[in-house]
Amino acid sequence: MTVPTKRAAILFSFSAPLALLIVSLWRDLWYVSLCYPSALLALMAADVVSALPLRLVSVDLRSPALLYVGRAETALLEVRADGFGRPAEVACLLEQTGDADRPAPVTRTVLGAGAVISLPIVPRRRGRFAIDAVWLRWRGPLGLVETRMRQPVGRVIDVLPDIKRIHDEVIQFFSRDAEYGVKSQAMKGEGTEFEDLCEYDPGMDHRRIDWKHSARHRKILCKNFRQERNHHIVIGFDTGRLMIEPLGGVAKLDRAIRAGLVLGWVALRNGDFLGGCGFDVRFRSFIKPGRGMHQFARFQGFTADLAYRAEETNFTLGLAELNSRLAHRALVVLFTEFVDMIQAELLVESLGWMTRRHAVIFVTMRDPFLEGLRDERPGSFLRAAKAVIADDFLNERSVVLERAARLGVHCIDTSAEGMSAALLNRYLMIKARSLL
Repeated sequence: MTVPTKRAAILFSFSAPLALLIVSLWRDLWYVSLCYPSALLALMAADVVSALPLRLVSVDLRSPALLYVGRAETALLEVRADGFGRPAEVACLLEQTGDADRPAPVTRTVLGAGAVISLPIVPRRRGRFAIDAVWLRWRGPLGLVETRMRQPVGRVIDVLPDIKRIHDEVIQFFSRDAEYGVKSQAMKGEGTEFEDLCEYDPGMDHRRIDWKHSARHRKILCKNFRQERNHHIVIGFDTGRLMIEPLGGVAKLDRAIRAGLVLGWVALRNGDFLGGCGFDVRFRSFIKPGRGMHQFARFQGFTADLAYRAEETNFTLGLAELNSRLAHRALVVLFTEFVDMIQAELLVESLGWMTRRHAVIFVTMRDPFLEGLRDERPGSFLRAAKAVIADDFLNERSVVLERAARLGVHCIDTSAEGMSAALLNRYLMIKARSLL
């Protein structure tokens, strides 16, 4: 489709006042007023002839097989203009369906041999992302006409949690532990499962001396212990209304899934069992704890199927159902969010019942917006009122977390960026202290 450009419309707008001026001054030469628009139409026709013909343009889109939440990917669009000798400036734009950043047109110079154009894609939620078509537009040499082309694509891509960053973060975590010796110390000497015997050295704990073997071998021997394995780690995700709220452009639920995948990878590498559940107004899904790295693929598929739901979360029903499905003592990690004290009362009560049988980690994400309102300098009465209200919300939040901590719940209230590291440190601390 070929249409006039904005430049052509502006030039045509001068036709009417010019014609009125000629007719008012030289009434007998009225036909002279038609020369200007006629010349402009001739220039437009010449621009159409000299522009890149639509029939010579061919496109080929190569899109990624999978997309990951919050990570920028690129779709490669190859534009060819076989048989056209002059360069042409072509602007490309994706016609997409799905929760992603708004696409921006990308302009490149296309020669006859063709050019490869990179079109960025940044998804913001899990699910499915569709590329319906690709739009192209280019102008003639004079800039008076513009040719537009829509090439249907009809490609659907699955959007998953960001696994690549999880692998990089976990590999960095294990390499750091191996470098400083933290990994071996955490596995040996701090648990309750017997590892081996060693000869006593000054400074060792006397309670580790094995007197029977010392008498048999006629030298003082001590027991070495290691951390127990085969623990059950169950990660619960709140899929209710508050977890849909975006934090830094990414939903809180997706940030929680990323931290849960990091913890799940480390737990499976340490020989533990990994399971999970999702609930909001009712109990939605459950994956039985399993062992081995193949369980991580199952857990990844489980998290990919967690839906966004604009419903209030029923903590009493969700945690009670989870407690009834766990046959063994487990470490329950709960990713959730709360706002008012009434909702928090039911949450704290349910967590208290859960701690009687399991070890519980309660994970929430700090809202930088509230902290910014509280710390902002009050230049007016409205800003001062906002700061007071934000401070009240944060104080109520700290009270709820303190009450949960007194019941034996391990509370983590951190920023979204530091959530994975804080959760891993708490998991290793719980195992080091043999709280499972």
